[in-house]
Amino acid sequence: MDKYYGFDLGDAESVVTCLGSEEGAVPEVLPVREAESFITAYALLPDGELLIGESACYAADAVKRGLRFKSRFLTDPEAVRDVTSFASGVLGELRLTGRLIKGGDDCFYVGCPAGWDKTAREDYRAIFEKTGYPPVRIISESRAALVSACQSRYLQVGYDILSRPVLVVDIGSSTTDFAYIMGGKEVELRTGGEVFLGGGIMDEILLETALKASEKERQIREVFAENDAWRSYCEFAGRRLKERYFSDEEYWAENECVQTVSIRQSARPLRLTLRMDREVADKLLNEKVERLQGRSFKQVFLDSLIQAREDTQEKAPELIFLTGGVSKLPAIRDWCREIFPEAIVIAGSEPEFSVARGLAHCGRIDDEMRAFRQEIDQLKSSSVVERIVENHIGELYHEVVETMVDPILENAALPVVERWRQGELDRLADIDGVMQQEIDAYLHTEEAKALLEKPVTTWLKAVSYELETHTVPICIKHGIPYTALSLNSYLSSSDIEIKVDSGKVFAVDEITWLIDTIISVVVGLLCGGGGIAVIAGGLPGIIAGAVISLVVLALGQKPMQKAILNTHIPLPMRKLVPSGMYSGRIHRLSGQVKEKLYEDLEKEKSGAISERLVREISEQIEQCLTRMAEVVEIPLG
Repeated sequence: MDKYYGFDLGDAESVVTCLGSEEGAVPEVLPVREAESFITAYALLPDGELLIGESACYAADAVKRGLRFKSRFLTDPEAVRDVTSFASGVLGELRLTGRLIKGGDDCFYVGCPAGWDKTAREDYRAIFEKTGYPPVRIISESRAALVSACQSRYLQVGYDILSRPVLVVDIGSSTTDFAYIMGGKEVELRTGGEVFLGGGIMDEILLETALKASEKERQIREVFAENDAWRSYCEFAGRRLKERYFSDEEYWAENECVQTVSIRQSARPLRLTLRMDREVADKLLNEKVERLQGRSFKQVFLDSLIQAREDTQEKAPELIFLTGGVSKLPAIRDWCREIFPEAIVIAGSEPEFSVARGLAHCGRIDDEMRAFRQEIDQLKSSSVVERIVENHIGELYHEVVETMVDPILENAALPVVERWRQGELDRLADIDGVMQQEIDAYLHTEEAKALLEKPVTTWLKAVSYELETHTVPICIKHGIPYTALSLNSYLSSSDIEIKVDSGKVFAVDEITWLIDTIISVVVGLLCGGGGIAVIAGGLPGIIAGAVISLVVLALGQKPMQKAILNTHIPLPMRKLVPSGMYSGRIHRLSGQVKEKLYEDLEKEKSGAISERLVREISEQIEQCLTRMAEVVEIPLG
């Protein structure tokens, strides 16, 4: 793409930005009708001319006019036509001024409230497509604001905040979005039961205060009744005055903060003086409004913050990012710190432009992520991961055997022998099957999984270091922190929410063959034919061995073994061998078990079964790479 455009179409005012594809470029705010932030209004004149912005508000001969339609998009079919007309007017202005060249390799990223579902977003996108815009993608405004913060050189929030809980508070003119973002998942939070809470309420109070103080109150109200566009225009002027006042209250405490608006509805303009001071400022925040069910802006906003706190109590936000012109009010930040004392509260230097800038950033990020995903896919489809795992598979065998054999003997094999000694198992022939079941059951316990996780994690770190020789260059190429694709960093950083869980990566079911091998070797060595290897040690074992020897002479080796296996040995005779003797015998066999395992594993290392193990582990690592790559893509949702 050559250029990425961000279009923050607001209910009261709108902003368009443009970001070039050259390295180091930053989004530029594009003036529309000579205004960086222009009124969201259009007017159709009798000759077919389409006006947008401020001039649309007071065009006396307009045959059709539209204002405040964004907030009605989900409920009023007429709003669809209004959005279409306004979007068409903006597109025409951009092309007329040369800011957008028809046929260029460009794209538009348009914002929408966080609460809009997929259907609403697609309907919204279709409007811009039909109007003739370059390819359009719809992104939530709260998400765009967070991207703007992450990309801002002024804020320097940093990449790692993308994996931490963030509350984005986007205070618009008619609505306030509370969006909770964590690990790429975005949830719109309730706003204390009041959806339509916005800075426009304060603008209305400011305008009403000015009207009551004006000598021309009656005439001006008559103009407003005939042409609501003039009311919106005056509210817009009041908004600018309000933001100017709250951006530096100390200065305005000693200076007059006023603006006079000329209402040109007739040959003789009417003048309305808007004024901001401490008394008016207090009124804007604390006056009870009927539209807010008899509550003030402060009450509703605080209730909304409390509701957001309850909704995020499992993982409270560590950062609160404020956007929208109203966020310049110091009181807003104070209220956020009051309800979320442990969170950092920040806002950009020009919060009214943060959404539009973030939208433009999303365009370039999307292109970068597309190329990034392609390289990750190429890495996964190659044999690199499989080759690394295969080179290290012998180390995994060794780590698992050294860790698991003794606990298996202690927790599974020995209790089975003791059950035979106590008479719970009738014949020696019964031991083999029961021991196999018990070892298998033990290896599927949480205790065994926890034991298995440690050697697997150790082994995975070595694999990760070698894998990084392939992932780090990809990260550097696309300007992504190399730790984003480091299995090692995810294994060692307990404070990172999205991390590799080695117990899940190498779940017991995925190394079934290794477990089966352990079972067969342990059972084979400990039983050796129904437990004879176990009971043949020590002094009582010698006595038993002498009896066995007589049987051997009489029947021969194989018939003897079969006879002993199926013979009911009296309980007193079984107890001739103390439990401690069995335990000592089993632990002395530990070395033989490990040695036999190593022999069998070495034989199978290049066999079909081992190949399956390599393949399964490699697939798990590749899935982890995919999940980690998605963390990098969090800003786009």
